[in-house]
Amino acid sequence: MKLLLDFFPILLFFGAYKLYDIYMATGVLMAATVVQMGIVWLTEKRLQPMQKATLVLILLFGSLTLLLHDDRFIKWKPTVLYGAMALALAIAFWGFKKNFLRMMLGKQLELPAPVWTRLNIAWIGYCLFMAVVNGYVAASFSTEAWVNFKLWGYAFPIVFLIAQGLYISPYLKSDKPAA
Repeated sequence: MKLLLDFFPILLFFGAYKLYDIYMATGVLMAATVVQMGIVWLTEKRLQPMQKATLVLILLFGSLTLLLHDDRFIKWKPTVLYGAMALALAIAFWGFKKNFLRMMLGKQLELPAPVWTRLNIAWIGYCLFMAVVNGYVAASFSTEAWVNFKLWGYAFPIVFLIAQGLYISPYLKSDKPAA
């Protein structure tokens, strides 16, 4: 159910784009994201910082897209989001010696410090990669190609998350009692 909730806005965005245009799709994305975050708020009683940033950027860039009737704003939103995430993780890690991933997920995952370090660096690299790829597609291809990339580009986070899960799995403690 959580996975469906995560993909809900992008699927509605893609459908609205195919049936109408980028401006209708942008409005649908904005509304769907508000609904999505409302559901998260109702079930979890809070929004994670990433969820807040996503909501603000979608509403900001979506509003600019609609008000100025310029699709470049919504196309560049993922680049700004991923770039900001990479920058925040890097500055926190190398500038302030803080590992945001560990701070956010440390209560749910018990991992050795070097694993947290490698995960943080992997997330910085992943976010930079996604920012560059989205920026390249947004600048170099048609809106149609960008929308298709947004849909099929979800393979990148899925592959990244699976690889991350495989990497950390040997470090996770088992709940099973020793025999």
